Amino acid sequence: MVANALVIGIGNPDRGDDAVGRIVARHLMTRRPADVRIVEHSGESTGLLDCLNGAECAYMVDACVTGCPPGTIARFDVTATALPPDAFRCSTHGLGLAHAVELARALGRLPRPCVVYAIEGRRFETGAALSPEVAAAAEKVADLIWNELRRQAPNCSPQQNLAE
Repeated sequence: MVANALVIGIGNPDRGDDAVGRIVARHLMTRRPADVRIVEHSGESTGLLDCLNGAECAYMVDACVTGCPPGTIARFDVTATALPPDAFRCSTHGLGLAHAVELARALGRLPRPCVVYAIEGRRFETGAALSPEVAAAAEKVADLIWNELRRQAPNCSPQQNLAE
């Protein structure tokens, strides 16, 4: 039996680069992967925890601010280790992603595997557009997640013809 896969695109669509997780989710939705649930989410921690229910593997995507160039992509296997505490310090989601991951871990509800992709943002002002570098990174992360889902089979795989 194929596992239940989950992709959560996190962000605020009205705050520039903070929307990047949702943009990645939309890119993946166009591929219509069967047996993969794709969710756009605000990033509020208890809501994220609820989304993880029933998932056997999960990928989450959010903007981060670490001082790297905009569009820089970082991948974290949060099954193995906590998220860096400073990566999501400018979150517009309140307690947010890092808190949700650690709460899921403490409650034994963290899917295995559970991966977070963080895309370095530049603009987070209300009404700002997505930065070009961040938009390009969103497409790349969608491809990376799609390829990971393909390689995870049968542990975490879309159910469709994946021939290229």
